[in-house]
Amino acid sequence: NSDLWDKCMYVRLGEICDFQSGGTPSKNNQKFFGGDIPWITTVALNGSGIDGSDAVNWITEDAIKQSAAKIVPANSIMIGTRVGVGKVAINLVDMSTSQDVVSLIGIDGTRWCKEYLCKCLTGKSQYLNSQARGATIKGIKIDTLANLKIPEIPIEKQYEVSRIIDKTRIIIEQRKQELTNLDELMKARFVEMFGTPYRNEKGFPMMTVDDIVEFIGGAQPDKKYFEYEATEDNIRLIQIRDYKTDNYVTYIPKSMAKRFCDVDDIMIGRYGPPIFQILKGIKGSYNVALMKAIPKAGNKEFIRYFLKQDCLFQYLDGLSQRTAGQSGIEMSALKTYPFPYPPIELQEEFEKFAKQVDKSKVA
Repeated sequence: NSDLWDKCMYVRLGEICDFQSGGTPSKNNQKFFGGDIPWITTVALNGSGIDGSDAVNWITEDAIKQSAAKIVPANSIMIGTRVGVGKVAINLVDMSTSQDVVSLIGIDGTRWCKEYLCKCLTGKSQYLNSQARGATIKGIKIDTLANLKIPEIPIEKQYEVSRIIDKTRIIIEQRKQELTNLDELMKARFVEMFGTPYRNEKGFPMMTVDDIVEFIGGAQPDKKYFEYEATEDNIRLIQIRDYKTDNYVTYIPKSMAKRFCDVDDIMIGRYGPPIFQILKGIKGSYNVALMKAIPKAGNKEFIRYFLKQDCLFQYLDGLSQRTAGQSGIEMSALKTYPFPYPPIELQEEFEKFAKQVDKSKVA
């Protein structure tokens, strides 16, 4: 109901709760550990309720009295402010947290639904991460949390909004699983029709990936030329993360664009983890972390699913290495990988099957 949001008032988070920082007891003091108080870090913040089963450690009353650790009353909201900025949870039991977690306590339960507040905070996680500062470990200050604006709607509507979001999440997860199952079906059908490349059970003429596919790396201008609103003079800069979310849409001047892709092109993530993601669906100018696979021969959909095979990914992943700990594709290994080449009629038969599955994906 758009009227609900248009007419609602906003309050600052700092107006509806108190903030309590956590702390880590010294591991050198054995009296602080082995107690009955669950102690958690941001790892436990799962977006919903947590209890003792989520504890990273168990601490004692001495730890509460003699260290920076504090008791967080049950049914408070916890939010990560370092190493997991923006992650949230509601503690269902009294517990304690590390210094990377700030707890929102003293919330009036007659005015606010905790689950609704959690979802409001989750919706601001991108903003919170953009505000994180620090030379080594980045974090946000309590002032940043306190100034967040929260839509104040009647509490019965808060519960309704929370339930709708929960139901929507379930539907999304079910749909993701359906799409995963269809992808697995495609892979199974591919192996059924063509076998595995390194075995070549079907006895097709043996070639290499380099014989069949050309790979064109991406390009991009300096970051100072990046733009964040579409105009007639710019074009979308496609990055690996854009295939998962539209939260980071970036543009560059058309005059500086050098590499272009269409929605149906075979795009590959060069770096990871995971490396060698086979992607499609966006039109624009692709950056240096992507490359485009252009068929020299054969059917595009057949080649797309050849490149999607688990055995090829596992081979390349095992070889991948790049400086600064970021893995990358070993191009010489990719180009020399065996490519059994089936008759074009068989490739086209597979394409028909792929199109039927694609129809199921959008149904």
